[in-house]
Amino acid sequence: SRRQRQMCIRDSYMDRQEAKLRARLEGTGVGVQRVGDSIKLIMPGNITFDTGSSAIQGGFTSVLDSVVMVAKEFDKTLMQINGYTDSTGSFQTNQSLSEQRAGSVARYFMNQGIPASRIRSTGYGPRDPIADNSTASGRSQNRRVEIEMLPMQQ
Repeated sequence: SRRQRQMCIRDSYMDRQEAKLRARLEGTGVGVQRVGDSIKLIMPGNITFDTGSSAIQGGFTSVLDSVVMVAKEFDKTLMQINGYTDSTGSFQTNQSLSEQRAGSVARYFMNQGIPASRIRSTGYGPRDPIADNSTASGRSQNRRVEIEMLPMQQ
């Protein structure tokens, strides 16, 4: 059927994009997860932002540049940028910080020529922890930015 053919084309498109992202991001500390149609890039806090800051660390720009190169090649992909914090400090402070961090990454992508129409950013504060907030290493894992690469709906 036509729908199955479209899904196959979309799957192979996302497969190729995933392979490129894995190759470019190897050894950077960024996790690459495939979830159905989408590709999730998990960028830990130790490589992205200093504590309490939404300014992108100098060393992180090369990682973002790798994502930009792939995103420009695969231009039928939407980028959902999600910011997260650990649970230290007030909810409101963490919520604002997570929004600012996601916004910093979104602005970086736009400044590198990715159209704003392909980018969404959301801050989740301390919600959705991926590790234990009662340990330093857990808090470090929870301070992260995740970029979901999603196929545009035809």
